[in-house]
Amino acid sequence: MATLQDFSNDIRPTWCPGCGDYGIWNALKRAFVATGLGPDEIMMVNGIGCGSKMSDYMHISALHTLHGRTLAVGTGFKLANSAMKVICVHGEGDGYGEGGNHFLHAVRRNIGLVDLIENNHVYGLTRGQYSPTSQPGFRTKTSPGGAIDAPLNPLALAIAEGATFVARGFSLDLAQLADLVVQAFDHRGYALIDVMQPCVSFNRSMDYDWYRSHVYKVEDEGHNPSDRLAAMARAFEYPGTSGRIPTGIIYRREDVPAYEEQVVAIKEMPLVAQPLPARPAEAYQALIEEFM
Repeated sequence: MATLQDFSNDIRPTWCPGCGDYGIWNALKRAFVATGLGPDEIMMVNGIGCGSKMSDYMHISALHTLHGRTLAVGTGFKLANSAMKVICVHGEGDGYGEGGNHFLHAVRRNIGLVDLIENNHVYGLTRGQYSPTSQPGFRTKTSPGGAIDAPLNPLALAIAEGATFVARGFSLDLAQLADLVVQAFDHRGYALIDVMQPCVSFNRSMDYDWYRSHVYKVEDEGHNPSDRLAAMARAFEYPGTSGRIPTGIIYRREDVPAYEEQVVAIKEMPLVAQPLPARPAEAYQALIEEFM
């Protein structure tokens, strides 16, 4: 069985001291160990952003792709090797902004991957522009008058589009976050985990103390994650007028087939395990030359 050391390497993270990514990094390694899977049985796909450097600091199979294309690449990999666990780890700019279109379609397809989005409400890598989830009035170098856009509500959007697993974690609560990742891996289909995390350099108003006074666990209040209307009500608590931030599993159902379960070509076995069609060697060479 894999250990934390199996998922660790000697590369030191370059995140700012106190960044919420450190908590996510540690929670992910704990979750991977808890699944009983090894580094070669999990594919991590990252985009562009501070948190998208996650796989650099881990010993794990990984793909690093273009800004906003994380879910597209993750979907392609899942269809090519449906037997492997796939987790996309990226920020809200990559996932909800640049990749917002892929977010919607991954949800409605119910593709079997975990989509962990590190949500710090700011573009940290590019030094502090407001992001799709920033609150109105948030002042930055490029919005000195304050953000005027209404913030995206990812949980409500995912539930409305038919998501079958919607959860939220907090980067300081490693035990809860690790458990959410384990349950997301066990889920049948697409699983969203929206992770609240501080950006200590460019969004100091939402620091650890601020989050501690706002987050709460839905299970402590008897929330039923199978109740879609109740889940939508929780999703609208934040952003909203209450200022409370629900964490835990907000919505879940297991009776919807995953996308890859319905693709005829891979029902019998993963695509990567299937023998190549009998064709002349020249035909394969021509394909290699065309695409390489």
